[in-house]
Amino acid sequence: LLAAAFGQATSSASSDAILLGGVLGGAPELKTAFPTSEFAKRLKMVARMISVASTLGLKRQIFFVQLIGWDLHGGQVNGHGPLLTDLSRALMSFYDATTELGVANQVTTFTASDFGRTYTPNASGTDHGWGNHQLIMGGAVQGGEIYGKMPSLTVGADDDTGRGRWIPTTSVDEYNATLATWFGVSQSSLATVLPNIGRFAKPNLGFLG
Repeated sequence: LLAAAFGQATSSASSDAILLGGVLGGAPELKTAFPTSEFAKRLKMVARMISVASTLGLKRQIFFVQLIGWDLHGGQVNGHGPLLTDLSRALMSFYDATTELGVANQVTTFTASDFGRTYTPNASGTDHGWGNHQLIMGGAVQGGEIYGKMPSLTVGADDDTGRGRWIPTTSVDEYNATLATWFGVSQSSLATVLPNIGRFAKPNLGFLG
């Protein structure tokens, strides 16, 4: 049974790859220029996938694109800036591509991370933290705002649990519930998708219109 299921999955993947390759090969090239980094190339492929969604009969899609390397510790001084530059340039090109395709209002891009960094250093970098900041981008985003409360950025303040591991004021559940609602999850189904959402005050943070 396992071998048969594996064989079926492999066969389906091969067929899908051939189908997708043909569809993408016939799609017009994007006019939007992307940087040459691997992260930017991945986002460009997402934009190309979005461009052929109607041809493939797809209505709702979720894409996961990973940018690794943030757990810098001692390499933070030299490594953090280039990572943020890559992220910024690639995201800008991706948004411009969604505008070119006329789907900016239908595409929401958001970041997610396991943890933030401490205020205080260990050697020449910082250690694993707790609270952090995320970015949300897209035509439907109510932008130019900070949602939640900024930390004090002071070691030993009320929101510091030690060494600058600050307590977040907004939960991942609230963040995800807002995205899920925009994506079409009904209010009655939120607790099924996010079982802990009832523990928090704002199931919709308001950053998506």
